[in-house]
Amino acid sequence: MNSSDGKTRDLVSSIPGAGWDYSLSRHPYHEIERPMGPRYCVYNRRHMACCFDTKSTEDSYWLLRQKAALLNTGEFPLQFDGPDAERLLDKLFTKDITRIKVGRCGYGIACYEDGGLIVDGILLRLSEEKFWYAQADGDFYSWARAHAAGLDVQISDPRVYVSQVQGPNSLKILAAANGGNLPEPFGYFAIARVNFGGQELVISRTGYTNELGFEFYTEPHHDANAIWQHLQEAGEPYGLEIFGLDAMNIRRIEAGILNAGSDFDHTTTPYDVGLGRFVDADKGDFIGKASLAAAAKVSRLFGVRCTTGEPLIGAPVTLNDTVIGTVTAGATSPFLGYGIGIVRFTNTGQVSGNSVSIGCSDGSIHEGELVDMPFYDQLAEIPRGKRIDIPERT
Repeated sequence: MNSSDGKTRDLVSSIPGAGWDYSLSRHPYHEIERPMGPRYCVYNRRHMACCFDTKSTEDSYWLLRQKAALLNTGEFPLQFDGPDAERLLDKLFTKDITRIKVGRCGYGIACYEDGGLIVDGILLRLSEEKFWYAQADGDFYSWARAHAAGLDVQISDPRVYVSQVQGPNSLKILAAANGGNLPEPFGYFAIARVNFGGQELVISRTGYTNELGFEFYTEPHHDANAIWQHLQEAGEPYGLEIFGLDAMNIRRIEAGILNAGSDFDHTTTPYDVGLGRFVDADKGDFIGKASLAAAAKVSRLFGVRCTTGEPLIGAPVTLNDTVIGTVTAGATSPFLGYGIGIVRFTNTGQVSGNSVSIGCSDGSIHEGELVDMPFYDQLAEIPRGKRIDIPERT
């Protein structure tokens, strides 16, 4: 049973004392966030702020949409290093990893032998033989180790922490922090090394918001306080502030970005949840290939629009009083002005435009309409910098 009952949830906060948090990890910017009253979820055994006492979720959402917002994430980079790193990763992931060039990223999903999804994340190719896989919450390290037997590759935790700067002013902040210049080239899903106040950081043109943005990677040798001070000074003219996952969650639902463990899990194939384009069925052997070849190629995942309520995570989706699916994500979009969510159906057969009944956060059943995701910006022009209009707050 999940901890949330739809009315309360269990989050982590810092209190005096020691003990019984041995397996949890604070990111390097924990002390900077502490005065803001953070409330953390545990993600990859790392703390990730959902919200802060000093800022509302709606204010944080508009900060992201109109200026720039920073989230210190719980993403967990694993390092794959050695002559057989590419060979192993190409076996683990459904995409053709050999096509990712040095200095580029790729979205990578891994499956079990039966085609069920394990985890997703961003794979960074730092050199010919060295990769970081910034994974979502999930148990992947042991899986990778088990399949590396006999290969010349080292899999390790480089103790790297990932932070995201997202929003229309994000690249202006990056330029200011990097001596007044953007790295060249730095297109969508590119990697660069930049100088932040005398410290070299790896950055990537990626994020979890479908907004313009980048991510930076804090390594053990970095002075995190100096990085933050430098970035804060560069970002102050552009409105940069720290925000929480609750606000980012709204934007990722709008963008149709999925969450591992809720929108998909080991019971769903990539095709079940609309990720079939990330399966290169014609590449060499990979884990799950045979099962995916035989799997249904129709998605059971849809967005849902609800103009009278906010879809409740875990609530049933019904048609003619028969349960046909479950809400996997829900929020109220300040930009769209109505409830939005993601629903997963037990079987295929639903299409965009269909009406269903869904459980909402007020405890009532409301009517909803199925829609294709994303809810807007269908061509993902915003994160690519091709759409620069800034929405007004209503």
